[in-house]
Amino acid sequence: MDIPYIFDIHRGSRSDGEGIRTTVFFKGCTLDCFWCHNPEGKRAEPELAFFDRKCVGCGACKKVCKKTDECLGCFECAEVCPEGARRVYGKKYSAEELFGIICADRPYYDITGGGVTFSGGECMLYPDFLAEVAKMCRNARISVAVDTAGYVPYSSFEKVLPYINIFLYDIKALDCDLHKRGTGSENTLILENLERLQKTGKRIFIRTPVIQGFNEGAECERIARYCAERALPLEFLPYHEFGTDKKKALKNN
Repeated sequence: MDIPYIFDIHRGSRSDGEGIRTTVFFKGCTLDCFWCHNPEGKRAEPELAFFDRKCVGCGACKKVCKKTDECLGCFECAEVCPEGARRVYGKKYSAEELFGIICADRPYYDITGGGVTFSGGECMLYPDFLAEVAKMCRNARISVAVDTAGYVPYSSFEKVLPYINIFLYDIKALDCDLHKRGTGSENTLILENLERLQKTGKRIFIRTPVIQGFNEGAECERIARYCAERALPLEFLPYHEFGTDKKKALKNN
């Protein structure tokens, strides 16, 4: 079974489903959205980021660095950086370890109707691992949500379906050419998967990021009509620039 790298675990989230949730972010993505606010989730392998504004020039990183030209991926510089200017995105957890972290906030889930949300990147790239952890959560009566862009084989959905309460499903554009310009891929598979997923009776919430110069205006109106015709709840997400610093930090290496 392919065990994914996790680049963040956000506890106490109120923006990734109902109630207070723990959001687990998997590395690796099938799309390449130009506005991505989690650029550290695009690549499947661990990455080193350097936030130059945090650097105090102490030289601790240079003392342990073994590279002659390119980074060797030992990440020792991040371990010794006193200010967190160097950060590694990507850590592996066993299913049991991840379940233990999720369970730590169970009292908050019980009080608010929350649970765990698996996100990314694209968590559906790892359906076997996802199904294993999600099954543990369901057996423990913890609500499970999956945040997905849907650009994976439908067989991946079939593996996790028994253990998922809610799907947070991204629709970035309905126009196929527009979708390809913005994400690098067509949306045919995404819409086909959504249609098949809706037939299962699972709860689905559509989420659309509103991106200036891409899908604002008429395209968002099309998405609203599309969802209304299918009785799919829709949330428009405002664009933010939280990913700008991270994108720059990743390029610094």
